[in-house]
Amino acid sequence: MCNLYNMTDKGTAERYLGSVGASVDVENYTQATVGPFQHGLMVRPGQPGEAAQLVGRLGQWGMIRPGSTTRRPASRAVLTNNARVEGIAERVTYRGPWAQGQRCLILAQWYQEPNWETGRNIWWRMRRADGAPWALAGLWSHWTDPATGELVPNFTMITCNCDAHPLLARLHKPDPKLPSEQQDKRAVAHIDPEDWSVWLHGTQADARALVRPQPAEVFDLADARATDALLTSRERGANVQGSLL
Repeated sequence: MCNLYNMTDKGTAERYLGSVGASVDVENYTQATVGPFQHGLMVRPGQPGEAAQLVGRLGQWGMIRPGSTTRRPASRAVLTNNARVEGIAERVTYRGPWAQGQRCLILAQWYQEPNWETGRNIWWRMRRADGAPWALAGLWSHWTDPATGELVPNFTMITCNCDAHPLLARLHKPDPKLPSEQQDKRAVAHIDPEDWSVWLHGTQADARALVRPQPAEVFDLADARATDALLTSRERGANVQGSLL
């Protein structure tokens, strides 16, 4: 799962979206780091009355439950900025937009995940090795504020299991009571440009098949290598100390 990411700047977003030959309309915004229930850019198909094929609009990163009287849950423990793909068709917050095909792309320069292999949290910034943006799989909706009548765009990132992934399985604090293959660690899912049309317009089954972790070689491994160096240094220090005893 992801609870912090950095938006791609507007110029890069427009060029990246336009690389598939689609007409693009991205509203003005300032590049920023986004946390849960803050505002980020979501890219959805153009709606009736909109000329562009791909439309980028700011929205709340955290989907709003249908019928809710507030923009975010009353409990701070409830986060809706990530949606598990396995339950997306059943959960009240997500099932309507999923059934209606309201899928979107969330462009990110990087997103942040925790690594606990040293015994303390080290944040990794997950970037692409080729420097291109991520186009993360998302779901979007509109919610009408009952107090003001304001139409509030909102979205979530869709996550999948990554227990078997050679890189992503290293992230998040493990549960010591569970074996490695049952941790149910979560990862956001990048959609390649050649799959955008299927993701945004295809069937539920075809879209769901695209929700999968990217291969390890797609990632910039700088933070992983830095953590590996710390682990190696610690191991060498332990070996030296052991040899002196």
